[in-house]
Amino acid sequence: MSQKAYLRATGLIFLLIAVLHLLRLVFGWETSFEGRAVPQWLSVVALIVAGYLAYEGLKLSRR
Repeated sequence: MSQKAYLRATGLIFLLIAVLHLLRLVFGWETSFEGRAVPQWLSVVALIVAGYLAYEGLKLSRR
């Protein structure tokens, strides 16, 4: 696998993760992990991090 393909694949995976966190925030989906509720603010943090990683991965794959 070439470096461009790897960066594009990881960028798209992080984009999917960011979109899912955005959908969770918009629709108010509840999530639990090991029986504990996961707070909504955690999705805000994950959206920012995953969005940044997606942006950087896709930007680097275009070089």
